[in-house]
Amino acid sequence: MAVSVKPNCWNEYDELKRVIVCSPSVLKVPDLKTANDVQWEKPVNPEKTRADFMNMVEAMEKEGVEVMDYSDALQPDETAFHEQLLNRVFVRDLACVFGTTVIPGEGGTTMRRPEYLYAHRIFEDWFSSESFSIKENNNVNALEFGDCMVLSKDAVFFNTGLRTSFESVDILKTKLFESGFSEVGVIDLPRRGDTMHMDMNGNVVGPDIFLAKSYMRYFPVQVLKRNGSSYMMMHEFLNRHGYDVIWADDVKHTVADINFLNLNPDTILISTKAHKKILHHEKLKKKRLIEISVDELEKGGGGIRCMTLPVERR
Repeated sequence: MAVSVKPNCWNEYDELKRVIVCSPSVLKVPDLKTANDVQWEKPVNPEKTRADFMNMVEAMEKEGVEVMDYSDALQPDETAFHEQLLNRVFVRDLACVFGTTVIPGEGGTTMRRPEYLYAHRIFEDWFSSESFSIKENNNVNALEFGDCMVLSKDAVFFNTGLRTSFESVDILKTKLFESGFSEVGVIDLPRRGDTMHMDMNGNVVGPDIFLAKSYMRYFPVQVLKRNGSSYMMMHEFLNRHGYDVIWADDVKHTVADINFLNLNPDTILISTKAHKKILHHEKLKKKRLIEISVDELEKGGGGIRCMTLPVERR
C-alpha cells in the first residue's frame, strides 16, 4: 500500500499527529557482561520489550497520534536480518523533521549504520523528493538526531559529543538556513555513556521551558548564523528563543527522568520510573503526565523520546 507523509514539525511541543517508530529487536541480551559489551545498561528480555513497545504505541494512539512502524515496510528478505539489530527501536537518531524538510542522519557507530540504510530507503518512498533527499547525508560522518532539539521556527539546538560531529552540523547548517531557521546553537557535552545524546541531558517541556541537568549551566554554546558565529552561555541562548531553563539537580535515572515526549503543549508521555520531583516547578504543575511502563526498553540506554520520531505536529 502506498504511503504519503507530509512532514511538518517546527518545534518539540505542538500537538503530535504522526510519529514513526520501530518495534524492538527479537534478540535477547542474556547477562550483564553481554549488556556491557553492546553498551546497554542491563540484560533484556525481548518478550518484555515487545510488551513495553505496545504500551507506548497504544498510549500514543489513545491520544489521537497516528503511529507508523517502519519495520512493517521492510521487504520479506530484509526482515530476518533487521530484527536482529539491537538498537533499531531508537528511531529518533535516524532522521529529523525541520519544518517541512526531513534530513537523514548518519550513525555515529558502525553497529547502528544498517538501521539508517534500511530506514532511509523506506523514508524515500514515504516522503516526497521535495521534502526528503536520501543523499543529504552523503558528506556527514556522524549525525544522530538524539543530539538535536528543534526549538522554534528560528532556532535549532545541537550537541556535538559522542555520536554527532561538529563537522556534520557545520555542513548541515546551510540546509537549515535554507529551510527558514536563522540560528543553530551547538554545545559540546562530555563524551560518556550517560551523556551520549542531547536528550539524555536536557529536553523541551512545552512552549517555554527547557529542563536540563544542572552541570550544563557551565557550558557555552556556539551560535552559528549565515554571517558568522558567536558564543554565549546555554541559558542565554535558550532565553533568547523564549525558554526559561529549569536546572535539574536531582536526576535519578538519566533516561527515565529526561527522555520524555511532548504530545502537545500541556501533555507529556513519560516513564513510570521518572523522578517526578524534577517536574515540580511552578510552570509545570498543570502539565498532564501520561505515565507508561517502558522499564525493559530503557535497559537499552534510551527512553521514550529516543524511540519516537515525530513527523507531523500541528
